[in-house]
Amino acid sequence: MPIEIHQFPCLSDNYGFLLHDPATGETVCIDTPDAEEYLRQAAARGWRITQIWNTHWHKDHAGGNGAIKAATGCMITAPAGDAGKIEGVDRTVDQGDSVALGAYRAQVINVGGHTLGHVAYHLPEASVAFVGDALFALGCGRMFEGTASQFWASLERIKALPADTTLYCAHEYTASNARFALHADPENAALAAYYEEIAARRARGEATVPFSLERELVTNPFLRADSADIQARWGADPVSAFAALREAKNSF
Repeated sequence: MPIEIHQFPCLSDNYGFLLHDPATGETVCIDTPDAEEYLRQAAARGWRITQIWNTHWHKDHAGGNGAIKAATGCMITAPAGDAGKIEGVDRTVDQGDSVALGAYRAQVINVGGHTLGHVAYHLPEASVAFVGDALFALGCGRMFEGTASQFWASLERIKALPADTTLYCAHEYTASNARFALHADPENAALAAYYEEIAARRARGEATVPFSLERELVTNPFLRADSADIQARWGADPVSAFAALREAKNSF
């Protein structure tokens, strides 16, 4: 039976994710922004939480670890580079490692930049990846701890995933990201069409997460920092273009 993914809103603009393997009955929390809501959502489905996979240390991603572990006895996996700031860690992972949910394996990708140790989890059999705050629809996370070269290398790892990968990010930031993207890349016809679709979906109260990597590759200015048209406006090489885009987004 295929893996089940349950997405739900929590806090002010976060999304929570529960991954469930019907064959084994195991359930994984992807991050823990709101312990009470995760426990409620799992209970409503009769799912038993057995693991937590943290993407990074920020409170709106790991703040519920302790309460969920106390309630369920689950195992917590966290990025090696952030683990010292995360509660209840049982195992640390980094680039090239993997974690398992039943028969499904998730490849760990180092996507540091937003935090130094940020990781993503890619499940190739399900064609999905959970990217935390490293990448958003039409945007990327703020560069709180890393460098532009580190963050760009992280985005290149995401870009290298199969184009048909469905991406799950942790926040509903797409409308504001779309406004900046149009400012950054005004001649991009695919982006203009995407912008209109996003505006319509948000007007109807619909989520814009998850989203396709294939579409982001042609519309997300941060993933396009290696393209000639972005570099013509923002920098002579991918790292400088990315750095300029990120700085401009900070004050947009």
